[in-house]
Amino acid sequence: MNILEKIVARKKEEVAARKQVTSAAQLKAMPAFQRSCISLKERLMSGKTSGIIAEYKRQSPSKGVINASADVVEVTSAYAQAAAGISVLTDADFFGGSAVDLMRARVQEVPILRKDFMIDTYQLDEAKAMGADVILLIAACLSVDEVAKMAAYAKAIGLEVLLEIHDATELQHICADVDMVGVNNRNLKTFEVSLDTSLNLIQQLPKDKPAVAESGISSVENILLLEKAGFKGFLVGENFMKTSEPGKAFLEFVEALRFAR
Repeated sequence: MNILEKIVARKKEEVAARKQVTSAAQLKAMPAFQRSCISLKERLMSGKTSGIIAEYKRQSPSKGVINASADVVEVTSAYAQAAAGISVLTDADFFGGSAVDLMRARVQEVPILRKDFMIDTYQLDEAKAMGADVILLIAACLSVDEVAKMAAYAKAIGLEVLLEIHDATELQHICADVDMVGVNNRNLKTFEVSLDTSLNLIQQLPKDKPAVAESGISSVENILLLEKAGFKGFLVGENFMKTSEPGKAFLEFVEALRFAR
């Protein structure tokens, strides 16, 4: 069993347990469920932001603990100054995240992506109730039909959808209700990383859905290369979170990017 299969198996157990505690109806009655979401797609298409989706991530299966002490409000407050959006990990067992992290980050007035392994529409209700604007669907752990079903449900409750693919075989997962297409440069089965994954797929992505490069982005040069290729968004987390002051590292990176552009 590879790491992705282990995560999905555990996620099924988690979701089943949470359904016993809080019903979908209860989630829909929460105040945040009623709020209008901020569009990440519009911000990426506008070209008026850095294009960076800055991620708050404590740990990962491949790197272990990245940053156990950085405060989510402090970090995302810096991110909100120049990021197109903010990504918050909510998976506990493998990434050290929580719903509380996202709810605390919600004080920021920028789009927030709930970064997790979505396998059930119940998790989309959770995302809306937490205050998320965008949800991630990972093609590698969903069928074409499951993506279509979950994307349609997300749109029905007012969430935007970022679909993550890893190779050309997953292009068929892209459907009308997907707002943005992300290319993860990290193979979720082996955790090897290569920017060539994004560069090789960009010409096959639909032009009406902003393309987002994910993982392995560690320099201004990386972003300039991906931007030239046609990417509108750049999900960066570990590069900032591995420092003692992630917010400061992000702002310095954005300043260097502005100068380079």
